[in-house]
Amino acid sequence: MHAQMLTLGPLVLPWAGLLALLAWLSGSTLHDRLLRRAGLPPGPHAWALALAVLAAARLAFVLRYAGDYAAAPWTALDIRDGGWAPIWGWAAGAVYAGVLWLRRRPARRAVAAGLAAGACLWLAGQLALRLAQPRTPITLPDWQGVALDARSVRLSDLQGRPLVVNLWASWCPPCRREMPVLRQAQQQHPQVRFLWVDQGEAPEVVLAFARAQGLPEADVLLDVRSELGQRLGHRALPTTLFFGADARLAAVRSGELSAATLAEHLARIRPPPLSGQLPKQ
Repeated sequence: MHAQMLTLGPLVLPWAGLLALLAWLSGSTLHDRLLRRAGLPPGPHAWALALAVLAAARLAFVLRYAGDYAAAPWTALDIRDGGWAPIWGWAAGAVYAGVLWLRRRPARRAVAAGLAAGACLWLAGQLALRLAQPRTPITLPDWQGVALDARSVRLSDLQGRPLVVNLWASWCPPCRREMPVLRQAQQQHPQVRFLWVDQGEAPEVVLAFARAQGLPEADVLLDVRSELGQRLGHRALPTTLFFGADARLAAVRSGELSAATLAEHLARIRPPPLSGQLPKQ
């Protein structure tokens, strides 16, 4: 089991999303049972509470990274980028339950119990995922690829500078959509090295796509046998891995990145002090 993803054959699912679904199912089931015991109809609270939690979690994230959404505000509605602030979502749920309690609504006890059950399951799941993380830090693997400019690049030699490794393929729609975001981030963060490692495609296909996207040929690597993704335990595309200057894996994003979620993950890798010259690409 990977600490962040559940792999079922060709299907790869994020544990965070599954935990949120299980938390809602457990909370809503308890809520409905308590209402039936009290002789009350289920009512809309289970759905309304879930919507309040999700809306608050998304809104808090969007407000935190408002500058990244400013150029295209409508993209804030695209939740495929995985941008959430869970603590604020649960806080909104507590406010919802608190209002029902202050108004002495008949469903207040059931709502509070359902919210507590969902929150406890979610917290327990988060703790389990944290404990499932490997005790030995994951570091840059000793893997070597050939860039489109015909130079060999060995990942283990890149220690000393923050590194972003994007696993992608040209046939993957979310990979194509996030390319401009990654390219812009590369231009905005010269202290961070960005590498695009194509998984399993022919060199001529990768070269044509990279030139169309304006990707630097020195930063686009070929992985014809998809070895790197298998070695790191990430088969889903796109997957972006964030390594600190100490070569340790600091964060992983499986799925499409937006400018905001990319900024969130980049914040986890601290660039070295800007003294002297930066390493050459």
